[in-house]
Amino acid sequence: MSKVFGIDLGTTYSCIASVDPYGRPAVHVNADSQPTTPSVVLFDGPTDVVVGVQAKRNARVRPDDVVTLVKRHMDDPEWRFRAHDQDYSAPAISSQILASLAADAQRETGEEVKDVVITVPAYTGHEFREATRLAGELAGLNVVDIINEPTAAAFAYGFAQEGSDSETVLVYDLGGGTFDVTVIRLADRQIQVVATDGNHELGGADWDERLATHLSSKFVEQCPDAGDPLDDSHGSQDLIATAEEAKQSLSTRDSYDAMITHNGGRAIVTVTRAEYEELTSSLLERTIELTEKVIKTAADQGSAAIDKVLLVGGMSKSPAVARRLNEKFGFTPVLTDPDMAVAKGAAIYGQKKELESYVLDSLRQQGKLHPEQTLADATPVDLNKAVETAAADYGLTAAAVGDIVATEVTNVTSRGFGVETQRGDTDEMYVEFLAHAQDTLPLNVEQRFFTVMDNQTSVRIAVREQNTPNESDRVDDNKNIIEGTLDGIPYGHPQGTPVDIRMEMGTDQVITVTARHPGSPKPLVLTVEVGAGSAAMRESEKAKVDLLKQKV
Repeated sequence: MSKVFGIDLGTTYSCIASVDPYGRPAVHVNADSQPTTPSVVLFDGPTDVVVGVQAKRNARVRPDDVVTLVKRHMDDPEWRFRAHDQDYSAPAISSQILASLAADAQRETGEEVKDVVITVPAYTGHEFREATRLAGELAGLNVVDIINEPTAAAFAYGFAQEGSDSETVLVYDLGGGTFDVTVIRLADRQIQVVATDGNHELGGADWDERLATHLSSKFVEQCPDAGDPLDDSHGSQDLIATAEEAKQSLSTRDSYDAMITHNGGRAIVTVTRAEYEELTSSLLERTIELTEKVIKTAADQGSAAIDKVLLVGGMSKSPAVARRLNEKFGFTPVLTDPDMAVAKGAAIYGQKKELESYVLDSLRQQGKLHPEQTLADATPVDLNKAVETAAADYGLTAAAVGDIVATEVTNVTSRGFGVETQRGDTDEMYVEFLAHAQDTLPLNVEQRFFTVMDNQTSVRIAVREQNTPNESDRVDDNKNIIEGTLDGIPYGHPQGTPVDIRMEMGTDQVITVTARHPGSPKPLVLTVEVGAGSAAMRESEKAKVDLLKQKV
């Protein structure tokens, strides 16, 4: 297995990292010698695309050809961006960002970038993860795994604090377009997610929009004849860019003078940090409410005391964030590499997957393990020998390899999953949840249901995913992710015959649902894989992407 790179595919900025020969995670710079790349794509022609800084600069003058914030559309299979008479899905556009990152890392390291771990916000569902894996495949990459952003950040933190005591850490991850808050227990070679929540439509871009609206109103006051810059796409992109510059400046300065030009009008609008924080206070409070909810959930799970708070994501650099967390909860947050921690953690996790694969293959080739067995089945002596061999081949110490391979990651479901069922003797359908948000993975749950009529020859099984902040049994509040029919049931079975449904979900978040009826010749097995997608969609998107070439 080749080196596994870690990619933080962000809403506004992305970066790529790998573990260097000394065992340290390092971010690879792009062609502009910057560690992060704007997640912006310019369609410069029917087959030409530009990614990053140049694309972002063109957003002001060519807004109809530039895509920003595409990550917010990753779980919308119907969304398309039209450029040069062609429609592109979010995974297709994201694949160009991933390909650009891979090319940058390959240029810097001289190594082929093929195997990757890509991060996603913790509070995302099946379709989002599926689309992210598809984006990687369209970029020509082998997506080894998908890992939650807060877990990746904790990985980076956990390895940086090797040998420290067990502690409970709250990861407050406020990025450019998403927000996640996660409570994680870090112990000796253990990273255990206790509780997680978030909003993948809340991030720095919303702060930009709020500030842009304020700047626009002030501009109109000074230049009423020039009109509102937000009323046309060029003026809007210009103002959003100005707002972002102001936001970044106000993280370190008390005021910022924004110069705005539009339709012959010119105005200088001074924004103080106090004004900016007042304008965006309601956005910050939404993150505080989610944080409070997660802290309560963690307490219910036995983790009432928070030892440390890590701030992750570019937006967390705003002084208001740390101050509000301190005011509300008494925390003293630590700003730990907020822009690159996620990519570095993904790289460490990628190295873990790489070394695990190497050791496992070695043991199987030696006949120490059968193909269906895992590292947990190896004897300590055999495992130690394989670890020593891996250490020698990778230039690492046996202790380091042993620690990485032995580190366990335990995650939780961010949403509930259930099946459609009929409510009593009525025709009303509702969702009966078999798995709930915050359930520990892996999980294996079985529940008994019953047929609704005599001589029922088939049973429709529809698996649904929670699609609201709180669990709701209304069918429309839950997303249908897969369905099938258990058929072949012979006549003669009365109403109320049991149908047993088992739901299994592994650490890889692959869901398997099995339905059994005593009269059916074989069970119905439905498998929902992260990254499955439809074959037709994959081929269609691949054909479009294959025609594109990137301009540097």
